[in-house]
Amino acid sequence: MEYAALKSALQVMGLDERASRKELRQRYRELARRHHPDAGARDQDRMRQINEAYAVLQSYLRNYRYSFAEEEFYEQQPEARLRHQFADDPLWGSR
Repeated sequence: MEYAALKSALQVMGLDERASRKELRQRYRELARRHHPDAGARDQDRMRQINEAYAVLQSYLRNYRYSFAEEEFYEQQPEARLRHQFADDPLWGSR
């Protein structure tokens, strides 16, 4: 898989670079309801593009190696980062 294919799939789905699996599934369902031929949509090519983009993103996620590094954790959990950063501060901390 090339990065250009991944970027193109994100554009088709209307997602940014930091989307979660849950957001991907929700967006796919939303687009499928809107563009599926059984729902009255006339543009079958659009539904084909959505399915292909979803398959590309699912394939990428299936092979993705998750980072359990401390820096990545705090980037994903900003509230935990703030607690960690200011826990020992006499003004903000619990002491």
